Amino acid sequence: MWSCVVVRIVMSAFFLFFMDEILVLVGASADTWEYAKTYLIIVSFSGPFVLSYSNVIRAEGQSGKAMMGQLIGNLLNVILDPIMILVFGWDIAGAAIATVIGNIAGAGYYLSYFLRGQSSLSISPKDFSVKNRAASGVLAIGIPAALGSLLMSVSSIIMNSQMAKYGDMAVAGAGVAMKVTMITGMVCIGLGQGIQPLLGYCVGAKKWDRYKAVLKYSLIFSFILSAVLTIICYLFINQIVSIFLTDAAAFDYGTSFSRILLSTSFLFGVFYVLTNALQACGAAGESLIVNISRQGLVYIPAMFLLGAVFQETGLLWAQPVADVLSLALAVIIYARKSKQIMPA
Repeated sequence: MWSCVVVRIVMSAFFLFFMDEILVLVGASADTWEYAKTYLIIVSFSGPFVLSYSNVIRAEGQSGKAMMGQLIGNLLNVILDPIMILVFGWDIAGAAIATVIGNIAGAGYYLSYFLRGQSSLSISPKDFSVKNRAASGVLAIGIPAALGSLLMSVSSIIMNSQMAKYGDMAVAGAGVAMKVTMITGMVCIGLGQGIQPLLGYCVGAKKWDRYKAVLKYSLIFSFILSAVLTIICYLFINQIVSIFLTDAAAFDYGTSFSRILLSTSFLFGVFYVLTNALQACGAAGESLIVNISRQGLVYIPAMFLLGAVFQETGLLWAQPVADVLSLALAVIIYARKSKQIMPA
């Protein structure tokens, strides 16, 4: 917890200090520069409050409380956005302030959970320790997940900077297309995170029959869920994109780009289940390889290659290519790892 606070403070300071350089990297144009800068400055101040308590609370078996903290923050953000943007007339600053308040509210809920003694764990500074290889255990599993998230941000920055060559409307369309696929992606990420502690318990207790049953059910359920969500998004693509975009050119980009990204979003469930299964098995190195492949080792080179040949459309097709290749890699690595840890 305290390591998370320190990292967040350092990253917030980094964003504020290198603000102009970051805006150049993400492809901000003269028309969007001030909007992006205003938003990023304000949101940076909420960095220390974006704490990953939900995973800790979920590991204690309190999945309902873990979800409640996220709901409080996100719903408050949704409610405050129109109030601060439209009623108060604060525009982009209002959207940023709503995000900050949502983050603080979510963190406050989690902090109260620990401070009221509802948890078997302590967040008191006096109980901080790195004994018994606590740090190495956390880092072994946490670094692969962190690098996956970091590469997701880096790849988004590269995507925006490359897409900026084709104008602000293309950037807006690509951004919305990514949001559309996040409907499937975030649900599947949550499902994968939900089964990770359950699989981890089975591995620790050597209950391999239960492990296999949980994994089999999760793979089937996640595939069906991601396929259904993908179909729904595809059928209602025009309606979803129209929520975000009204400009005709941006709308056309958004719908066509969304169809490209949705071509492989039905695979998300299986990918995230396998990735979290590797982490549950303590396979830090293998998990790292899989995590950085989809958003880094495969995706970024594919983006430059396909973008050079097929322009803006090629940039978007890089993600489906990375999805297929990364899933194949995850299947191969998991099959090898499972043979190593499970009895014959």
